[in-house]
Amino acid sequence: MQAVFLDSESLDRGDLDLSALAGTAEWTFHPHTAPGEAAERIRGMEVVISNKVPLDAEAIAAADRLRLIAIAATGTNNVDLAAARAHGVAVTNVVGYATPAVTQHVFGLLLALTTRLPDYQQAVRAGRWSASPHFCLLDYPIDELAGRTLGIAGYGELGASVAHVAEAFGMEVRIAQLPGRPERPDRTPLARLLPELDALSLHCPLTEATRGLIGAAELARLPDHALLINTARGGIVDQPALAEALRTGGIGGAGVDVLHPEPPPPDHPLLAPDIPNLIVTPHIAWASRQARQRMADELAANIRAFAAGERRNRVD
Repeated sequence: MQAVFLDSESLDRGDLDLSALAGTAEWTFHPHTAPGEAAERIRGMEVVISNKVPLDAEAIAAADRLRLIAIAATGTNNVDLAAARAHGVAVTNVVGYATPAVTQHVFGLLLALTTRLPDYQQAVRAGRWSASPHFCLLDYPIDELAGRTLGIAGYGELGASVAHVAEAFGMEVRIAQLPGRPERPDRTPLARLLPELDALSLHCPLTEATRGLIGAAELARLPDHALLINTARGGIVDQPALAEALRTGGIGGAGVDVLHPEPPPPDHPLLAPDIPNLIVTPHIAWASRQARQRMADELAANIRAFAAGERRNRVD
């Protein structure tokens, strides 16, 4: 099979073993593909791997030999699934590969915000500890996770893993009822849940139902000390509204690993230097070496299964 990986550098930086993937097809690897280059690069190919390169209806229609789009991610919002279905193109994704990495990142953000690590690190570098009359520096209030209530929006594998670790920290976990989902007795409607939370962690996919799920009204319902963690997708949160809530003290802090768009422009609302208690990381929650290796192996397994006529991780 003729195959192309459109953005291989987003997965492999020379530190992975790609032998399992290399054995599945005759590959062309592109480190990066601009959106306008995708249609030409997938023309004549039977298999396409894309991490985040958009594949729209026009590009899919022009690729008359295309049989499989293997998404190197869990989210599928960069592929026109209806167009793929209309042209008989199978689509697969990869699930569960980054659960340890994302869970670790969520608590890295929560702990950094709760213990004010960025503020204390900056204070030490500025010489304020050296100038302190005491053996320690207590300029910023430090809280504990124990006894706090964590809300989780999106209770799949990632949400369940975060809940497990939260309970180990002594937190109470509450699960949000997402719009458009069947009601369940262990879920609480988001609007009712928000005022009861000390922190909210987002783990739902970006869909039309979740786009803008956390907007100005929802942020206003959170207590003013609450923390927001987003390792899901940037579009789930109204980003200007989050910037305003942080500036005005409407919430206590936020840790976000995802923005919209990505990469963000320099004037993105959440990259402004005057926003307090905000940690932004560049979409790396998933990106441990171990998680990326699992991703490569799962991509190979998906392609081998497709070639054998088996359904594996099919999303369409």
